[in-house]
Amino acid sequence: MRVVEKGDARGSLKWIRRAVNENPMLLDQRIREALTVAQDTKISWTSPLKQDEFAEYRDDDFVRLTGAHLPRRALDSFWPSRGPQWDALGRLGSTGALLVEAKANVPEIVSPGTSAEGDRLALIERSLSEVKSFLEIDPSVSWSGKFYQYANRLAHLYLLRELNGQDAYMVFVYFTGDQNVDGPATAGEWNAALTVAKRVLGLPKRHRLSKYVADVFIDVSELK
Repeated sequence: MRVVEKGDARGSLKWIRRAVNENPMLLDQRIREALTVAQDTKISWTSPLKQDEFAEYRDDDFVRLTGAHLPRRALDSFWPSRGPQWDALGRLGSTGALLVEAKANVPEIVSPGTSAEGDRLALIERSLSEVKSFLEIDPSVSWSGKFYQYANRLAHLYLLRELNGQDAYMVFVYFTGDQNVDGPATAGEWNAALTVAKRVLGLPKRHRLSKYVADVFIDVSELK
């Protein structure tokens, strides 16, 4: 599914567009450093691209745009339609699927719980429970309430990497210094908020997916 946001971009939407389209060398370097991959590893961005109206993608299109394949577990058996809409997508090296979520202020990470109901909710809850079990997280911890967005992003990394054997990575890009949205001034402020979010989700500092997850911090002054 292709989604085009109309109107002027601000906050994380503005900055991830600028990073991908105007400052990819900076963004690529920070991602390679955070994932500890070779500095000559090529990153190819497939969204949001200026020539594609800065479109964002979800559902089967997100899989296609990362070059991933789902030979063992289909997306629709794991997650209902109209799933996560990815801020950026790309390919890391020749085989890596790269998923990106971007934030410019702390309230953005405090996502509301899922609004799904009925069979859709049941499928989401089953899949989240499966991921929690894999990560050895207390099953009583809710992943469909606060910080649901962070949880469902990890779930999709699990779908690609663990269920389908894909070379996949999840990168969270946190922008600092965006005064127009009252964003954090430093990476330290972000880290304090993220520590709380991860504790609420029951995530330890190290878990079975953590080596494939990276936090990247970019000050917006570097993108101007």
